[in-house]
Amino acid sequence: MRTDIFARLDREPEPPKIEIPRMSRTRLALFGGTSAFYLAIVVAVLVPSWLVIIDWKVMLFRPYQQWSEPHAFLDYFVVLGQRGPTAVMVAAWLGWRSWRQHTLRPLLALGASLLLLNVTVGAVKIGLGRLGPHYATEIGSAELFAGGDIFPSGHTANAVVTWGILAYLATTPRARRYLSALSAVVSLGVGLTTVYLGTHWLSDVLLGWAAGLLILLALPWCEPLIGRAEAWILSLREQWRARRRLVPSLPVAAGGPRPAMFPQRGPLGDDEQSREPVAAGGSRSVSTTRTATQLAQPRPHAVRSERTPLTPSGSRRPPTSRPVTGG
Repeated sequence: MRTDIFARLDREPEPPKIEIPRMSRTRLALFGGTSAFYLAIVVAVLVPSWLVIIDWKVMLFRPYQQWSEPHAFLDYFVVLGQRGPTAVMVAAWLGWRSWRQHTLRPLLALGASLLLLNVTVGAVKIGLGRLGPHYATEIGSAELFAGGDIFPSGHTANAVVTWGILAYLATTPRARRYLSALSAVVSLGVGLTTVYLGTHWLSDVLLGWAAGLLILLALPWCEPLIGRAEAWILSLREQWRARRRLVPSLPVAAGGPRPAMFPQRGPLGDDEQSREPVAAGGSRSVSTTRTATQLAQPRPHAVRSERTPLTPSGSRRPPTSRPVTGG
């Protein structure tokens, strides 16, 4: 057994017992409070209030012009909130975990969270149609129902979900604490970076944080469906493996013999060895069938004088070529 640090990279001999999160009272209370905060932000934007005024003040302040030094770095940092690159990185890590722990739950949990993110955040984006700060047309307006798609912030919600799923799937309390702190720092940084760059209003980021947190808090309700999906996929894999064992492939080299299309008959039995061919009329033929033992023994090579002639003795000339004698 390996005891060095690289032993943790080996595949575990059997699936570990991982405690699946349940919808506890604490989680349910957090879900209710986050939902109330979500609705409050939406109402504050629908009915132009102090939040919309703050949005305009931050936008007109133009942080990217006031503090231009970190602009180049933050252009790259905000990529941590883009769905494509972050989903690929996290999926690679969770795929390795799935292989190591003999379970598909990490990948299925990531897929369920991204599906919920696309449905919920996408529906609100399209339904409210808010324009971004760079496309605003009237100062003091909420810029709703104008064909935009930035409310809530997709970068912020995606950062919360993509990096928060690592903490959700952690197998130890210590790893869960560290990953929760890391995901909180990344999601807060990505949200504030979008405000700094002027691509989102401050209210967009607040709603994005709430939307992503709601998805993470609601994941325990999806665990039964994830378990059924995993069992179904594994059963399909076993059926495919069984089908491959029943129908083995027989590769044939180029120019080599092809496999026989018809079954070959085995050695003759006792009843078939003693059977003699029957001639027409019901009488048995003079020549009998050779047995398998006789076939296995080599036949002596007869000399030419001992061979049976194929034609009657006498002249081999045809009758027309014989000389005619007599008168």
